[in-house]
Amino acid sequence: MYKVRDNEPAYAFIPKVEAPETNRYGKPIQLVAEDDPLAGQSLNINGDSSVGDNPNRYKQHGFYFNADNCIACHACEAACAEKNDTPAHLAFRSVGYLEGGSYPAVKRLNISMACNHCDNPVCLKGCPTRAYTKFAEYGAVLQDPDICFGCGYCTWVCPYNAPQLDPEAGHVSKCNMCVDRLEVGLKPACASACLGGALDFGVIETLPEGREQLETTIPGFPDTSITHPNIRFQQTRSLPRELKRTDSRPLRYLRDSQNPEPAPGVKGGQAGYHSAALAAAAKRPRRWNLAKLRSREDPLVLFTLITQAVVGAFLVLFLGPLLGLEVFDPAAHPVAYPVTLFGLIALQTFGLVISTLHLGRPHRFYRAFNNLKYSPVSREVAAVAVFYNLLGAYAVLSGLPQLFAWLPAGLVEGVRQASGWLAVVAGPAALYFMHRIYRIPARPFWNHWQVLTSFYGSMLSLGPLLVALVYLPLLLIQGHDWVPVMRTLALPMLAGVLLEGFGLYRHAGYLKQGPGEAQAAWLEQATTFGRTWMLRNGLLLFSAVLLATLAIGTPAGAAGLLLWSLTAVALVTAALLGRALFYVLVIPTTLPGAFFWKNPGFQEHAREAGLADMHQVGVQVLQH
Repeated sequence: MYKVRDNEPAYAFIPKVEAPETNRYGKPIQLVAEDDPLAGQSLNINGDSSVGDNPNRYKQHGFYFNADNCIACHACEAACAEKNDTPAHLAFRSVGYLEGGSYPAVKRLNISMACNHCDNPVCLKGCPTRAYTKFAEYGAVLQDPDICFGCGYCTWVCPYNAPQLDPEAGHVSKCNMCVDRLEVGLKPACASACLGGALDFGVIETLPEGREQLETTIPGFPDTSITHPNIRFQQTRSLPRELKRTDSRPLRYLRDSQNPEPAPGVKGGQAGYHSAALAAAAKRPRRWNLAKLRSREDPLVLFTLITQAVVGAFLVLFLGPLLGLEVFDPAAHPVAYPVTLFGLIALQTFGLVISTLHLGRPHRFYRAFNNLKYSPVSREVAAVAVFYNLLGAYAVLSGLPQLFAWLPAGLVEGVRQASGWLAVVAGPAALYFMHRIYRIPARPFWNHWQVLTSFYGSMLSLGPLLVALVYLPLLLIQGHDWVPVMRTLALPMLAGVLLEGFGLYRHAGYLKQGPGEAQAAWLEQATTFGRTWMLRNGLLLFSAVLLATLAIGTPAGAAGLLLWSLTAVALVTAALLGRALFYVLVIPTTLPGAFFWKNPGFQEHAREAGLADMHQVGVQVLQH
């Protein structure tokens, strides 16, 4: 057990007070009855099988933050770092701030934040490896780094940036509520170290000494309906109508008579009014910033596009003969057909490999199936695996039937057809589960149905294009008329481009009128990456015009081949640019950073200037 010092000050102990039966979200504060069989079990902290004697051991605990008292001394950060021995590039607790007013009446609001050990921990539900557990003891949400394989999905879904992905170690870790201190009645290290009496801790919904308020919101704090966090705020000092972030996120917080709680909006724009956001964008120049399209998620750019193209290509090969495209009948091209299928398997294998290497601990990829009940990552991995295996079975039975000559021919053909039809269902289903990964309230840029139209649009456009890359040269070599086949393939490709374009159009409207982080992402899209964004949109429009022309009447000879070549280049370029923008434009609902600490702008500068090479600067590496 944690050793209590003989001279431990009184303020370091958790007060023993009466608590209500339920919290403001309607959840019971007493998590387990005292006579419950689960009560009295050890947390096995550091291998110690002892059980703490804290009388409120099975009540939900939480943090209390008084913004009026915080002086941004960062003592809570330092105490947390010392207690958990975190490296310089990680911080389980951090202090950020907002500023408002004008000189000399400048005001600053500090916010100290760590994991809030929520009633609805989305990190727990999202984790595919089941590395998270919400314990009855203190209501602590704990994470086991040894189980984690470093996918980082919990860092996406958490609105507070509490889970910390360490690319160097290859896993995630986070605040553990200092449960070893709680077992002996002590507050967490951060609360005990607070100099100004700003940070406190205790049973949730109990009013600490010297406090007046138990609010759930404060300027800069994300929407509490996502997770029902166990933190309460006090902020009574008057603040300016507008507060701005000092980090590089283009967000500010505006309060008006209709909205007493400051809501996030774009810098230069008013929250909830996209016309102001448009005006702000008009004042900023559009740039290319092609180098900034690179991100840690580059493997996912390729994995998602490859999977969508492979699914679409298989649908063309399998359903084409049923729709009158006899060229895709296995008997028409007994060599090209299985070769194409095995090529799709090779391409999908490459996609799976790079997505696995994207993990912090790739050798533990098999743990992705551990949370099928809750995690969209687990469901996507399982669905893609089902499609991949069905595709493999269909390809082997189609291309290497001699391996099964010892079995009844009817049985082999029946299994081949069954695997094909099941793959036809499993492929689009896998893409649906893939899109569910990105429907995250903490990342408003992704939380829109446009993700699904984009994924299915890529399936319809890139899939037939992939098949055309094989069959068009084949038909040319054999001297067959390729125009009717390509004219037919142009139809689903045009449908895919139009579907994606419609989704992007509606998505832009959602971003302009959506929550602050969505507006900020649209502002970044239209300015920081404005020229790249316009190029992608122009390529989609160009592709749609070309495909419509080709669907109406594909010209024969060199003219037709030139048009198809232009279409292929435009489609692939638009897909790569669009998917790269998809990952770099998202602005999460994180808390404000400081001028240096947890400031994306400073991190970018540090990498460019070489400061990031100095470990003590605390800039996280991009690769594991």
